[in-house]
Amino acid sequence: MDNLQSLLTTIDNFVWGPPLLILLVGTGVYFTFRLGLLQFRYLPTALKMVFSKADSSKQGDVSSFAALCTALSATIGTGNIVGVATAIKLGGPGALFWMWLAALFGMATKYAECLLAVKYRKVDDKGQMIGGPMYYLQYGVGSKALAVLFAVFALAVACFGIGTFPQVNAIVDASEISFGISREISATLLTLLVAFVTLGGIRSIAQVAGKVVPAMALFYVLACLSVIIINGDKLLDAVELVLVSAFTSTAATGGFLGAGVMLAIQSGIARGVFSNESGLGSAPMAAAAAKTDSCVRQGLISMTGTFFDTIIICTMTGLALILTGAWQSDFAGAAMTTHAFAVGLNAQTLGPMLVSVGLIFFAFTTILGWNYYGERCVVYLLGTKAVLPYKFVYVGLVASGAFLHLDMIWIIADIVNGLMAVPNLIGLIALRQVVIEETKLYFANMAAVKSQQVTA
Repeated sequence: MDNLQSLLTTIDNFVWGPPLLILLVGTGVYFTFRLGLLQFRYLPTALKMVFSKADSSKQGDVSSFAALCTALSATIGTGNIVGVATAIKLGGPGALFWMWLAALFGMATKYAECLLAVKYRKVDDKGQMIGGPMYYLQYGVGSKALAVLFAVFALAVACFGIGTFPQVNAIVDASEISFGISREISATLLTLLVAFVTLGGIRSIAQVAGKVVPAMALFYVLACLSVIIINGDKLLDAVELVLVSAFTSTAATGGFLGAGVMLAIQSGIARGVFSNESGLGSAPMAAAAAKTDSCVRQGLISMTGTFFDTIIICTMTGLALILTGAWQSDFAGAAMTTHAFAVGLNAQTLGPMLVSVGLIFFAFTTILGWNYYGERCVVYLLGTKAVLPYKFVYVGLVASGAFLHLDMIWIIADIVNGLMAVPNLIGLIALRQVVIEETKLYFANMAAVKSQQVTA
């Protein structure tokens, strides 16, 4: 077992080495400047679109808001609680800065991939919208091989990576530690809930996500804000520590072993991408189901997912860890965040319970979102006839995930995550002119409409 774990760690370090991180961030940097800092200039417009009333007459399966919530249900998960703690434990407070940077550039990547998903989407033989990297790789780039490669890797992420094992483990651990519920009972209840929701398809998942995601995000942000407000006198020092640590080595203090700048960069970017999934190609599969007649509009709406996930939620977790000194403790992962809430709220029972509730809901919706992504890959690879067998396999994996070793789970999740990004990024780079032209056309039309309204 130790030899296997050592081999997987070596593979993980290779996959998530400098080449992939440079490719991920570099793609975001390219689109940021070629699109004229779109994510900064049009973020208010995009946020307005998120909360505007949907037009039900447009072609698609669910509203743009529901599509965003489905994507967010998959991205807002253990990465926001466990992932941030892991990044800061490895790379120090400076890792949070690199998470921010990866997210800001990642918004442009998310915009581009979701724009392409809507542009190249198709209708399956059940009348549902299907799209994502598989379709823009096949019909845009013209590479069936890359499309199949992406679908296989994404299916592996759904079944053996982000979609199941880390989330299931987080739920059963939180239930056992905070509420004294046995792993067997938690696993059984979770499996039944997942089966009940996922068998209803995208509309059922979107309906649950549309209600649960905004509520759980608001709940967790308010809990983090309470910690930040109570410890508000240290906030400026915490922000200064993040900025200074991003460019200088962090000394060993307490339970923190110390970290150089490269480790801060690598852990911050890797965990940031794990959390918001920009460039991985997952969110486009949800975006393709949106009721819209504009690929640019859906791209703008979808890019707010990275903003909500990392700039808001991950920042809240990171500041709570730094303000309370939890990052210097001997704790790691969810236990570190739990410790931060216990210290920050001066409540040894309430603090851990808040983290546990947040973790349970975050992880549950991630399982739902990735079930849908896996289903889209199965439809692409095997057709709609394979959907029901896939769902039974997925539910079975959820049931077994509670009893697997955590270290191995995170390593496998990281590897398949990284592999999934490669064909998607190749597609984004190959279709960069399509993204640029569609964007120019959309905003030129918008300017023309405004000009006509002024002269009318």
